[in-house]
Amino acid sequence: MSTTFLHRLYQIALLVGLVLLFVLPSQMKSHGIYLFTYWLIYVLAAMGLNLTVGYAGQKSLGHAAFLGIGAYTVTLFMKAGLSFWLGLPVAALICFFMGLVLGFPALRVQAIYLAFATLGFNTAVWLVMRNEEWLTGGTFGINNVPRPELFGVSLAGNLNYYYLVLGITILMGLLLLGILRSPWGKAFTALRDNPIRAESLGIDIKGYTLLSFAIGAAYAGVAGALLASLVQFVDPAPFNVENSIMMYLMVVVGGPGYFLGPLLGAAVGVILPEWLRFAQAWYLFIFGTMVVLLMIWLPDGLLSLPDLIRDKKRAKLAAQQRLNASSSVKAQETQS
Repeated sequence: MSTTFLHRLYQIALLVGLVLLFVLPSQMKSHGIYLFTYWLIYVLAAMGLNLTVGYAGQKSLGHAAFLGIGAYTVTLFMKAGLSFWLGLPVAALICFFMGLVLGFPALRVQAIYLAFATLGFNTAVWLVMRNEEWLTGGTFGINNVPRPELFGVSLAGNLNYYYLVLGITILMGLLLLGILRSPWGKAFTALRDNPIRAESLGIDIKGYTLLSFAIGAAYAGVAGALLASLVQFVDPAPFNVENSIMMYLMVVVGGPGYFLGPLLGAAVGVILPEWLRFAQAWYLFIFGTMVVLLMIWLPDGLLSLPDLIRDKKRAKLAAQQRLNASSSVKAQETQS
């Protein structure tokens, strides 16, 4: 298949998927709409983590902390009588600056040491959420988190709220696409591929390292704000290290460094376990086994499959050309 054909096929599949996202939920029951909204929120969070991990090449196990900061920020704003639409950008800004703070360890340590540093950050934030009852409600949480209104239209219904989340996810996706196509995106990729070479080309690797954490954290903050109004109850449980590991898994399974990787990765992390619940007590075992087999077969994620097929075809073609060249040389030697 030619590259042009594959590109057109990719565009058609993307358009069909977008149409389905608008049409399918209107035909679903309330639980199905809720599940799709939950999935979109994690797509949004995984977009930010994909920028940090997949494009900038950093290791982060603290993403759930930003999800929690965003959720609690917008919840406290609304409980104080302020608008959701004021709390949402404030949540993103707080997470952006907290992401800068988290990025500083990446300037001194890398690989597994950086992962442990971000894990410690997540644990510290989670303990604050759990123990500071005067602010967060502790383990009892905060009940009756309202859903917002938009231009006088109530978004209390699951379908209306789904379309709000879908719209914000698309807008944030387009913003991220713009970032990745800008010089910033090229700098992030250069930072991931070879930091020393990137620095020799004049790229401020310290600045872009911090920026990758900050932007990724801001995306998680927006996702957390949307999650709070979806669930309408906020407590520390969803923002622990386990959830950070799950979001990291979403990025890895979808394909780190692939723009649409979070769509598939979040589907594996959110929707697939729900579909496997027919297995009752065995569903987690089946889910874990499927993920392990997937990582063995496709270590670079689901979206690496077309690249893997193309590389195999190229390798086969190159081997055939070498064989033909060798046969031609032998034929010439025989004739001489």
